[in-house]
Amino acid sequence: WYNVYNTGGWTTWNGPWGSGLKLHAAGYLNYSNGSLNLRGSFGFYWSSTQYSTDYGWHLYFYSGGSGINYDDKATGFSVRCLRDN
Repeated sequence: WYNVYNTGGWTTWNGPWGSGLKLHAAGYLNYSNGSLNLRGSFGFYWSSTQYSTDYGWHLYFYSGGSGINYDDKATGFSVRCLRDN
C-alpha cells in the first residue's frame, strides 16, 4: 500500500479497479455491532504491517482519492492476498 501512496495514490475509481488487484469499494464491518458501513463508497484493505499490538495499517480509497491510515484490528476491513515473487 505504501507504493500506491508514495506514487500519488489513486484519484478515481479507475485506480483500484483498473489495477491488477481489482479492488472494489466493499466498505467495512463495524467492530462494535457488525454493521456494514460505506459499501459502494469506500474500500478499506488491511496491510500485513502492524501499527501496534491493537492497531494495523490499511489502505483506503473512495471516488476522489486514497490514503493509508491505521485502525483497530477488530474492524472488519477487506484482505487481498498476494503472492510473493
